[in-house]
Amino acid sequence: MADGIGTPHPLTEPGLWVERIGGRVFPVRSPALFLDRDGTINVDTDYPSDPAEIELRPRMLPAIAAANRRGIPVIVVTNQSGIARGYFGWDVFAKVNARVVELLNGQGVFVDMVLACAYHEAGVGHLAVADHPMRKPNPGMLIEAGRRLDLDLQRSLMVGDKLADMQAGQRAGLAQGWLVDGEGALQPGFAIRRLHDDRDLGGLLAAVETLGRDRGLPA
Repeated sequence: MADGIGTPHPLTEPGLWVERIGGRVFPVRSPALFLDRDGTINVDTDYPSDPAEIELRPRMLPAIAAANRRGIPVIVVTNQSGIARGYFGWDVFAKVNARVVELLNGQGVFVDMVLACAYHEAGVGHLAVADHPMRKPNPGMLIEAGRRLDLDLQRSLMVGDKLADMQAGQRAGLAQGWLVDGEGALQPGFAIRRLHDDRDLGGLLAAVETLGRDRGLPA
């Protein structure tokens, strides 16, 4: 399994991938749209490892497009326990991730940063870490992105298909998140909103548009 040492992969440590994509520059203290990857942006095929099998979930495309249009950074934060478990290495992740980005670009939408955490309690070697601060539901990846891009996390949005995504958003100080195919709930300081259908998507799009208006961008 590749550990990233001596490879060109953007690893800041053996189990953390941080990749800046494109050269878009954002104002200081911009909010962001945080997205889980597998099961949110693309269909989750259970440890995706074949670029040829990657299929986008079309419902997320309008949200990414709205963020792009409004100058809101789009950041992918993904747990990758398949690497920790030895099912595949960073080389395979790189190919799959490049395919996801390629498919998104083919639809005219773009992400600005990808962070991936490969630590897991059932991992092997140096990736065998229980409750690593970078692994969702912990907020480390969101906080790291916030530090690198000088983001306003409180005003940022989280979208994912697992409660761990929502918990990571809440722990990072976000105020709301959208749970793909899940149910809404109100928690202290954090609202989980369901994302099932076009009506729910409309709520997410409105929230992204509000972020743009708050920054003084024209409608």
